[in-house]
Parts: sequence; C-alpha cells; structure tokens
Amino acid sequence: MKIRSRLLVQTALVACVLSTLSGCVGLLMGGAMATGAMVATDRRTSGTVVEDNGIDLKAGSRISENLGDRVHINVTTYNRKVLLTGEVPTAQDKQLAEKIVSNVENVSSVLNELAISGISTLSQRSTDALVTSRVKAALVDAKDLSANAFKITTEHGTVYLMGRVTQREANRATEVITATSGVQKLVRILEIISEDELARMTPQKPAQ
Repeated sequence: MKIRSRLLVQTALVACVLSTLSGCVGLLMGGAMATGAMVATDRRTSGTVVEDNGIDLKAGSRISENLGDRVHINVTTYNRKVLLTGEVPTAQDKQLAEKIVSNVENVSSVLNELAISGISTLSQRSTDALVTSRVKAALVDAKDLSANAFKITTEHGTVYLMGRVTQREANRATEVITATSGVQKLVRILEIISEDELARMTPQKPAQ
C-alpha cells in the first residue's frame, strides 16, 4: 500500500518532470511561502487540523498493517470526516478498510469510495495529480472564492471536494471545477455554513 503522503511526493515529482524546470521551481517556492497563509485561512480550528492530520497518519498506518501491498488506498480527512479512495481487490477488503478507519480515534464519519479493481498505475496517478493541480489553480484564479477553504483529491478523473463553505461558494466552485480540463466527475463532500458564520470566522482587515 502507498500512503497518501508518499503518493503526493511522487506525483509532485512527476508533475515537475512534465512541466518546465523553471515552472517547477516556481511552484515549489510558492508553496513554501504560502504555507503560513494557508494555515491562517483554514476554516477548521487549529485543534481540528491537528486531529485531521493525526487521523490520516493513524488510518494509513493501520490500513498498511492489515491490508499490506495488495491495496492502494488514499486517506483524506477534513473536519474529522474521512474519505477513502483508491483500489482494493475484493469487497471484503473494502469493508475491512472502512472498519479500520471507523475505529480510529476522533473519526466522525467515513465515506468509502474505494473501487474493487486492480491497483492503478503510476501514469494514472500522475494524471490525477495533474488534474488536482489544475483544479487548485482554477480555484485560486477565481477571485470570488477562497481556495484554501477547499480540500481536493482526484481518483480516476473524479474530483472529490471537501471543505466548510457557503452555498454560494459551493455552487461557484462547482462551476469552476466542472469546467476544468481533465475533470470527469465531481463529488462534493461539503459542510455548508451560513454567510453570517463565514463573516464571523473571516479575519477583519485593520482600519487604515
């Protein structure tokens, strides 16, 4: 099994190979400089972010211990809700993976999107990583959206969208993502909040 963090490193490297060298370096530098801003604009509490990261690590480790290399499972957690994507050989393995993750501390729910099929190739995963990059870039370009409010993963051309957003943001993000090259399907796993709630959690700019 390949844990999500390892997959992200691999696909990032592949994306660099596919792009120009100068473009790749710019992407990596921009990501490093933007880390603090992303944390600051995350709509989860700092405690929830820590819990979500812990769930990813624990779930990935336990899946690896119990299912080994015969599966390819990605664990994506947002606000204690866990999304499972990837491939497993049997229905029993799919059920077992869900049971394992459900028993991880702090998990509130599990959405099991695992496909019963052969393990995807590196080429397919690279294509999915490229789609994810395009979607993220499109959300950044959409000036009426906060890209950091969303968490995105792609599997076999299907984009999974997680986050805490208003209905307006959900609808707008749907328009942007479905118009992005390479997206075959969009699955929204969103927590809808009110505009008033968004206003309360948005940092106010200091008066000039």
